[in-house]
Amino acid sequence: MLRPLSFASLLRLVALFALMTAFAYAAKPEVSSPPEMLVHEGKTVRVPEASPYRKRIQMDVAKQEAGAHSMTLPGVVEADPANTVNVLPPLTGRFIDLPVRLGDTVQAGQVLARIQSPDLLQAGSDASKARDTYELASKARARALEVNKAGGNAQKDVEAAESALVQAKAELDRAANRLKGLGVAENVEASRLSVPVIAPISGTVTALNVGTGSVINDPTAALMTITNLDQVFLTAQVPEHALSKITLGQSLLAIPAAFPDRPLRATVKSIASNLDPDTRRTRVRARINNSGGWLRPNMFVTIQFDVAQPSQVIIPNSAVVMTNDVTLVFVETKPWQFEARSVELGSDEGDRVRVRNGLKAGERIVVKGGVLLND
Repeated sequence: MLRPLSFASLLRLVALFALMTAFAYAAKPEVSSPPEMLVHEGKTVRVPEASPYRKRIQMDVAKQEAGAHSMTLPGVVEADPANTVNVLPPLTGRFIDLPVRLGDTVQAGQVLARIQSPDLLQAGSDASKARDTYELASKARARALEVNKAGGNAQKDVEAAESALVQAKAELDRAANRLKGLGVAENVEASRLSVPVIAPISGTVTALNVGTGSVINDPTAALMTITNLDQVFLTAQVPEHALSKITLGQSLLAIPAAFPDRPLRATVKSIASNLDPDTRRTRVRARINNSGGWLRPNMFVTIQFDVAQPSQVIIPNSAVVMTNDVTLVFVETKPWQFEARSVELGSDEGDRVRVRNGLKAGERIVVKGGVLLND
């Protein structure tokens, strides 16, 4: 049977318990609470003074600027159609000489090839016959005049002889001009005739469709194509919605993909009157000198147009925060207190972007670290 504790024993137990409790609290280390990162207050978010985010957030003032916007479009180098000629054969026949090759540079009047043709032989034969007929008619007229002076024939015989001479001369001229048009001398023997193919312009052979020994039966088929590349077109593919921003005489900057260190300045010379039904784009061309021929047809170029823009607020791209398909900018309403503002963006300006609506010039915004405020 337990004895009841005396009052003195009870006091000793209470003192012992208090001593043990104090020792336990003294042995337990004190843990400090971490600093608050952000404090959300309604529609705003505040960055406390002790928050480490203050070192990672940068702010600046939104500025309003005017000036031109650079619109960049794909383009190509094109040969000027007015300086491109398809060379057709003067006659059908067989090529017996072809001194030029694809890519060769030729001069106007240069012989590009020679053709041996039955039609040419016939033209040479016709010229020989016409020459003989003319000589015979000339002798007949001389005899008729002599006989007429002696009273041996009537005047009508002289007139007939003169008419025959005129007709023979006309036929001789026709045959001679035919040979001359083919580039053949009239006095060359018919059996050795060959017609030359003459370069109509100076330029580069950009297409060659025949070879030595080839036989061509279609006089409308091009033998080769000569292109003069002293001047070429820079052709931009402009989308339908941007056509209103392009005008004749407008300046542009073209950067060839093969020569990015050689930018080209030019002005718009023509705007096509039709759209491609598939791409919904139209061709805008600028003519440019190409001395040396370093620009080649079908080269890719990047073409930049300077398009006038109204005065608008422009901010760094780093200030824009995308969340749930909404474009936000954090605006400082009080020191280190921010409001998420929905904005409508305009055109890009390199590492900056125009703001159409939602932001005013002079407002302080977060330009770096805005994504931290969006947590």
